Amino acid sequence: MNGAEVLTPVLDVLDILGLAIFALTGALLAAKLKQTFVTLAFFALVTGVGGGTVRDLLIGAPVFWMTDPWVAPICLGTALIAWFTPTRWWEGKLLDYADGAGLTAYAVLGSAKALSYGIPPVPAALMGIITGCVGGIIRDVVAGRPSIIMRPELYVTAAAATAALTVGGMATGIDNPIVWGTAWIAGFALRSAAIRWQIALPSYDETESTTD
Repeated sequence: MNGAEVLTPVLDVLDILGLAIFALTGALLAAKLKQTFVTLAFFALVTGVGGGTVRDLLIGAPVFWMTDPWVAPICLGTALIAWFTPTRWWEGKLLDYADGAGLTAYAVLGSAKALSYGIPPVPAALMGIITGCVGGIIRDVVAGRPSIIMRPELYVTAAAATAALTVGGMATGIDNPIVWGTAWIAGFALRSAAIRWQIALPSYDETESTTD
């Protein structure tokens, strides 16, 4: 889906997982805002493809959903699911955990694809973070609500850890499917722990001082 250059059964599963989950979070947000089905479909598409689109433009790759016939139907299908199910089914922490699964899946995929295009390790890891986070940021900005990255518990950090493990693991020569699966599990475990126990990095706290 996000580039035949790097897809294997492992990345293919992670790709579909990330796309469907992010599309669903976008559609559900529109549903909670009492929008029309057209708006639900728009939110599903923008959330599902936003991060991957920015990544592809930055690394000089064809924008993945312009050539993949399955991306738009998956987003439309998730919008239909949101339209025909009560929003209360998705309340609580379930959607947060699902979003974490999509976040870390896209972080793996984005990093691996960037490396396949010859991007150096550090920028490749950043592409993983962008792939995982930008779709949700666009969703929240369009909806006029505080972005998910502004929540106190670890979010971008989980994507960063996943991307770093992906890039570092691929550099060691370990079989790529093992690296990708391990990075996703580790990143999702970190995000899940942050949701469960409200784990957060220290916030900036400026200490005021008087200088004579």
